[in-house]
Amino acid sequence: MRNIARKGIHYWQKLCAANVPAELIENVQNRVIDASPTLIRGRAKLKGELVQALGGAVASSCLLGVPLGHNSSFLQGPAFAPPRIREAIWCGSTNATTEEGKELNDPRVLTDVGDVPVLEIRDCGVDDNRLMNIISESVRLVMEDAPLLPLVLDGDHSISFPVVRAVLDKIGGPLDILHLDAHPDIYHAFEGNKYSRASSFARIMEGGYARWLLQVGLRSINREGREQGKRFGVEMK
Repeated sequence: MRNIARKGIHYWQKLCAANVPAELIENVQNRVIDASPTLIRGRAKLKGELVQALGGAVASSCLLGVPLGHNSSFLQGPAFAPPRIREAIWCGSTNATTEEGKELNDPRVLTDVGDVPVLEIRDCGVDDNRLMNIISESVRLVMEDAPLLPLVLDGDHSISFPVVRAVLDKIGGPLDILHLDAHPDIYHAFEGNKYSRASSFARIMEGGYARWLLQVGLRSINREGREQGKRFGVEMK
């Protein structure tokens, strides 16, 4: 699985080694970057219109997959999670009725705009700075089509940063965040990677995207984690 997750960057390195013109590579990258939000925008628009045509709803949870795993410092399995989660939701082992009597197969309750094409984007050598921007833009596009509210399926924890950034942009101010995890994910740049799954909340806090952060369930905090928590005023439980 690690080899699959690394495929994109290796392919890009092969392009460069083969002396494929940099201008051509950049042109293709830009076209792929433009295409990804267009796909999410179109699907979100159609799903939003469907909800309205069915009588509307105050809010409709909308699945958005982000199959990203290369920022995990250990196993790469999270990249395969979104389709597995969908398979579990619709597996047929039980009915689609929630505890409150809502039907998950009603688009006014739950809908789906598919996945951000992470592997295809990385296959063109797009770096993580631009990839994080694409993820943020995809979340924003879902929120633009009321009453859709994104329910993001990851992916490793590095996607927390671009998702929170997008929500802040939508509501216009910093968030109060309850983070349930065994680890604080607040290293400055774990193993030299500022987008590591272990550094997502460092990016969130230094960017001013959270007004208050409560982390519950922590069992593994080293000295750097405690220092970072104190620096950002994080409540750790």
